Amino acid sequence: MQTSSSQGPATRVVLVTGGSAGIGRAVIERVLEDGYEVVNFDLKAPAAPLPGETHVEVDLGNPDATRQAAERLAAERDVLRLVNNAGTVRPALLEDATTDDLAFVMALNIQTPMLLAQALLPGMRRHQFGRIVNISSRAALGKTERTVYAASKAGLLGMTRTWALEMGADGITVNAIGPGPIATELFERVNPPGAPQTEKIRSSIPVRRMGTPADVAHGVVSFLDDRAGFITGQVLYVCGGMTVGLGNAA
Repeated sequence: MQTSSSQGPATRVVLVTGGSAGIGRAVIERVLEDGYEVVNFDLKAPAAPLPGETHVEVDLGNPDATRQAAERLAAERDVLRLVNNAGTVRPALLEDATTDDLAFVMALNIQTPMLLAQALLPGMRRHQFGRIVNISSRAALGKTERTVYAASKAGLLGMTRTWALEMGADGITVNAIGPGPIATELFERVNPPGAPQTEKIRSSIPVRRMGTPADVAHGVVSFLDDRAGFITGQVLYVCGGMTVGLGNAA
């Protein structure tokens, strides 16, 4: 475990949103393995809390609740690493998408990351160190029935690049992960293993397998590392090569 040095401060606390299941759960498991402490902001408690994990019940779709929880945490602890993982999707064709869908998805996928970054930014600037990782999606490149979701995830990439420019001089890096097809519990409910539609997805992936939440977590911790101070404003697509393969369709 690293201590206070030119590579970063001694504090090793990571705030992860939506960490009770899926990709967020894998991120928490991995950062704990790597010697961090974790605060998990999630409306739902994890099925089995882990040593080193503190769960805080927060309705992240509620801006007042989110702001208050984040400001309370920042006052109690130095939290210099943030993983904005919590998100939601309301699939619909353009003609069926509603303004309620737009407001609901944007509140969690865009507004919440901004509020959390604002709350933690003073502490990061005080320490002249910070790591922010935003979980976007390959859907930001375009995906059918994802007008609202793709817009929110593309917006998160714009925020990532803007924050990287604004915060770089303070030793704060801001990067994003763009997961491709990841075999979470939610994904497998819609796409059961072995089903024709699932096999079609799997066969389209150059590495010929579905991604796992652990694959995404590995990318996250690489950006969180003290030594990743010269990487900022970047998007890492954890997609088994699907994003590179877009050129094959031309």
